[in-house]
Amino acid sequence: MSNIKKGLGRGLSSLIGESKVETKINKLLLSEIIPNKYQPRKTFDEENLNDLTNSIKERGVIQPIIVRKSSSDNNKYEIIAGERRWLAAQKAGLHDIPVVLTDVDDLKSLEFAIVENVQRHDLNPLEEAEGYKRLIDEFSYDQEKVSKFIGKSRSYITNALRLLNLPRDVLKLVEEKKITAGHAKILVGLENAIFIAKKIVEKKLSVRQTENFVKIFKSNKKITFSKQDSNLKDLERSIELKVGLTVKIKNSKKNKGSITFNYHDLNQLNKIIEIIKSNY
Repeated sequence: MSNIKKGLGRGLSSLIGESKVETKINKLLLSEIIPNKYQPRKTFDEENLNDLTNSIKERGVIQPIIVRKSSSDNNKYEIIAGERRWLAAQKAGLHDIPVVLTDVDDLKSLEFAIVENVQRHDLNPLEEAEGYKRLIDEFSYDQEKVSKFIGKSRSYITNALRLLNLPRDVLKLVEEKKITAGHAKILVGLENAIFIAKKIVEKKLSVRQTENFVKIFKSNKKITFSKQDSNLKDLERSIELKVGLTVKIKNSKKNKGSITFNYHDLNQLNKIIEIIKSNY
């Protein structure tokens, strides 16, 4: 059993320990195997699949896949964990693959598939977060159990789950790899998350630039002035220190107004333009 568990992630090892598993590693023809009908993984990254295919061509399949007898076809075996290896083995031109046979019901099969997926390094952040959420919602895990099972910190699991609170339009940009998980974490809880996400794409903002961009919005929301407010002068002075130019702020009772930057040559004008371009 220790050989079977070797190389598996912490979660799969724990699940195998709870299940009826043959201790012997068998081989099955690839044609005898069918995909897991409960496979929660929507897409397999083509580049990573090609890397695995090349590795299998050189070294074969080192880690066996986990299968069970198919309930719909007695001559077939259904994959519980290892569909990516099975696909890569086909691409590599193999005829058979090492397997571990286990006897689990549909619910346990889904749990196996989810746990294996969230241990993958090539998951996009949303697939990972959705996997954690399914373990919590459908299998009564709490965040502490997910943390121990997957081998990640509790705060890592919490932050991953927070991504799912973002608007659908923002999540789509993460799925399409137009913005990163680092960008997305900054946007969680913001009313204008969609607007800022589009600015990240449009201006190709780094995570650091996005943080600064969001700080500007947050600070602006907190500022309200009466016409004669002394804070107005303080703000003018603080901006002047930042940009090195004379700044005048006019503000009405309805908190509408204008900001004026006074420049004396083209270099100063270009400086203002660059500041605006780099942040917007």
